[in-house]
Amino acid sequence: MVTAEQIRTAYIDYVLTHGEKPKSIYSFVKSLDIQESEFYNHYASFESIEKNTWAELVAETIDAVQQQEVWAEYSSRDKMLSFFYSLTELLKSQRSFIVYSLKQNGTNHYTPAPLSAARELFEQFAENVLGEGLESGELAERKFFTKRYKDALWAQFVFITKFWINDDSTGFEKTDEAIEKGINVTFDLFQRSPIDNLFEYGKFLSRNGAFKEKMRF
Repeated sequence: MVTAEQIRTAYIDYVLTHGEKPKSIYSFVKSLDIQESEFYNHYASFESIEKNTWAELVAETIDAVQQQEVWAEYSSRDKMLSFFYSLTELLKSQRSFIVYSLKQNGTNHYTPAPLSAARELFEQFAENVLGEGLESGELAERKFFTKRYKDALWAQFVFITKFWINDDSTGFEKTDEAIEKGINVTFDLFQRSPIDNLFEYGKFLSRNGAFKEKMRF
């Protein structure tokens, strides 16, 4: 019996060799000398193979960073930095496929089609990291905006992967710099700032309007 991994490996080899998807599932399984039913036992389509590949890369990265001895001691900012450094390191093992997958499906989308399953996994991970930061006070709780924090991190995910596939610097040094600057700026926005203090002061004055009247000379 053919395994999901064997089908995926054969598919990736095909698209990287031919620069396109197989013409049909029928022709693809015929080249593997297996029945169509064996393909459908594991995947619904060629697209599902790509989605699964991306999802496994994200899942493997999450598992790897969470097993680090220092993980529990990290701030939420450091946890997200660790995730992205680890992700881009893992992507190197399948760089040719990652470049093909993103460029074939367009790089101008907020969520390229192959990344839809990976997004779900990443956002679950991001929500846990952000929740810890909010609970510890590292991150600011903002009405209406807090629930959008994970969207900002997903935007960083898409930006960083797109940046990485176009990075021709030695050892992908520019990508490392993009991760550092992008995540730090994003988390700076998540933390308390003088603007938050100004809003809090404005709310205080609004709640104490009567007292403010008494203060007039």
